[in-house]
Amino acid sequence: MTPELDILRAALGRPGRPSSDFDLNPETVLPAGRKLRPAGVLAPIVRKNDDLHLLLTKRSSALKHHPGQIAFPGGKQDDTDTDVVAAALREAREEIGLPSHTVDVLGTLPAHETVTGFIVTPVIGFVNEDFAIRPEQGEVDEVFSVPLSHVLRAENYVVESRRWRGTRRSYFAVPYGPYYIWGATARMLRAWTDQISL
Repeated sequence: MTPELDILRAALGRPGRPSSDFDLNPETVLPAGRKLRPAGVLAPIVRKNDDLHLLLTKRSSALKHHPGQIAFPGGKQDDTDTDVVAAALREAREEIGLPSHTVDVLGTLPAHETVTGFIVTPVIGFVNEDFAIRPEQGEVDEVFSVPLSHVLRAENYVVESRRWRGTRRSYFAVPYGPYYIWGATARMLRAWTDQISL
């Protein structure tokens, strides 16, 4: 374990604050007794040219939900998954071909509630072996990496807004080159940034 990874692991061990897609929209009234489905996403860290990078996916433009958006590999917890960490690792194996045994789980962030009714646990893991990236056909258009230092720097974030279901909603974005990282993915990354600085 390197000092950089030790710092990340220590930060993840501290208590953090849950996040949600509604953080920048406090006027939103959430229904009482709503049922949230558990899910896990993996933030896979790889070493590239002596720097730490984060792997992200660009969802297929043919998908019904969130086509073309930037996302972590991950998804809902299935009955066969022991927990949300297992769900994140399984989904990463299916979506990008990442073998679970190569991932050293550093920790998790507090759960994030999405507008689509999921309670998502971001799982932070270091990939300690090279692997052949295999995007899942029909679901993932591209797998790319961004420097971890870029997404863990608060000044790289902007707050933008757009109309959604008849109301204007604000959200975080952290653009990188041709990639527009926004919405739930950017919000979870912003929460990670806050966790590092606690």
